[in-house]
Amino acid sequence: MREKKQDWRYAQANKEALLALGAYGLYFIWWYAFAYGLGDSDPEQYAYVLGLPEWFFYSCIVGYPLITLLLWAMVRLFYRDMPLDGESGDPDGSVPPEETGRGRDAI
Repeated sequence: MREKKQDWRYAQANKEALLALGAYGLYFIWWYAFAYGLGDSDPEQYAYVLGLPEWFFYSCIVGYPLITLLLWAMVRLFYRDMPLDGESGDPDGSVPPEETGRGRDAI
């Protein structure tokens, strides 16, 4: 009996999910370090940037655009378009389209 190969789309989806979780973890560490690292003192001793408390400015105002750029770069570099129907290149679904000559340009 022939063993069916794992569909390449599952491996790609798992990789993309791990990248997304890693980016979220990095953003949480950034936010937590600035929010609680700079914001745990007496409010009268806060430093201000553009009229906002320094902890808020760096954790929320700077952090959000940085994570947005990181996510954009991740999608451009690591995420791939893939068919969601039964056709994935090989009849058993084990070969990515790049290896069959049907890549992004064929869509």
